[in-house]
Amino acid sequence: MRTQICHGRAIAALVGCTALVLSVTGTASAQSQPQSHPQSHSAARDLGRQVLGANDGWASYGTGTTGGSAADADHVYTVTTWAEFRAALAAGGSAPKIIKVKGVIDAVAEGCDAFAAPGYDFDAYLAKYAPETWGLDTDLSAEPDDSPEGLRRASAAAQDTAIKANIPANTTIVGIGRNAGFKGVSLQIKAVDNVIIRNLAFESPIDCFPQWDPTDGTNGNWNSEYDTAVVYGSTHVWLDHNTFTDGTHPDSAAPTYFGMLYQQHDGELDIVRGADHVTASWNVFAEHDKTILIGNSDSESTAAGDRGHLKVTFHHNQFSNLVERAPRVRFGQVDSYNNHFVGDDSFSYSFGIGKESQLVAQHNAFTLPQGVSAAKVLKRWSVSPVTADDNYVNGTLTDLIAVHNAEIPGEVLQSGAGWTPTLRTKVDPAQAVPRIVDCGAGAGRLG
Repeated sequence: MRTQICHGRAIAALVGCTALVLSVTGTASAQSQPQSHPQSHSAARDLGRQVLGANDGWASYGTGTTGGSAADADHVYTVTTWAEFRAALAAGGSAPKIIKVKGVIDAVAEGCDAFAAPGYDFDAYLAKYAPETWGLDTDLSAEPDDSPEGLRRASAAAQDTAIKANIPANTTIVGIGRNAGFKGVSLQIKAVDNVIIRNLAFESPIDCFPQWDPTDGTNGNWNSEYDTAVVYGSTHVWLDHNTFTDGTHPDSAAPTYFGMLYQQHDGELDIVRGADHVTASWNVFAEHDKTILIGNSDSESTAAGDRGHLKVTFHHNQFSNLVERAPRVRFGQVDSYNNHFVGDDSFSYSFGIGKESQLVAQHNAFTLPQGVSAAKVLKRWSVSPVTADDNYVNGTLTDLIAVHNAEIPGEVLQSGAGWTPTLRTKVDPAQAVPRIVDCGAGAGRLG
């Protein structure tokens, strides 16, 4: 049996790590509930039949999260292509369904040219809207359909239709084996209840046709669409043992145009528009800029639907080499515990404290490079209280609020989020979190 080195300690590889993970996730099999007949060993190991365990974060609240675990045989699908996956999603409406993904499914295998509208030319776009000729005072919203911007809009609409997948209620989507996942896909979990996503590796979709906005900031900016996964107005969603990365298209390899990064990525996970009761456990979020957004606006028009919602738990996730938003929070009661944050020189912040947020960040571990201060872990966007205790930075117990306030006195944070999380399973010692999480988080760990 091969071994794996996790922060200097050799442990039994995948099999051993998986046993460790399953012992603390609170996962239960649908067949493990009281039955009148014995449970088979194969049923207990069927990922599609497993449900979120009791008290495992906000997604366990109320009715809990069972996904498609109750699906009958006619609503269990194994898919290997994008067309098969979308067909499985559409079949059977909201009846419980299990979709098993084998291998890597690529939604943009034919490349960006497949979405381009007739006549669209990127060089013509650059020539038309260069700041030295167009200026920085007028956006492109009034451009006609036959203009370079109009053709870009049409191309973007074609990609939007092609890569988004709407996930129905009562659905479980699981990767089979160690190498299952998606490239270029945007999962839309919109206005539904009871969804499980597990054991999948996601390569973030790239926006083939970002829009130039001359009025965004002092120098203009490129704006992109397509989050890897969006939880929009949905409830009881469990994301577990997935890996989210930029894969073969990192921002570090992106060109610049008009002096600004040609940004082709949006978020890895957004939880917005009154979404509620979400648990994200044992995932890897890596190599990304704007990673996770909870609540997408400070405006009163969205606040009315967000207040009292956006209840999210993050535990035993690895946040590695990210720039920001792990997560950025507005309005929500967010519980973040037993996560491992690994920074590099691009690190900006981990937790964004936004409007009316109520963040509890406890028992986490941070591994930061030399020269990056622990004061940067928290970022104040609005005056909202936060609970942050028993967190370790590079192995040392650190009061994140105190160090932030001492080094950034212009953005003083208030202590005490005003609530105490109760929906937790086992809480591991923060000092042990790097080893536990690094050896257990991510896709390919569940068989």
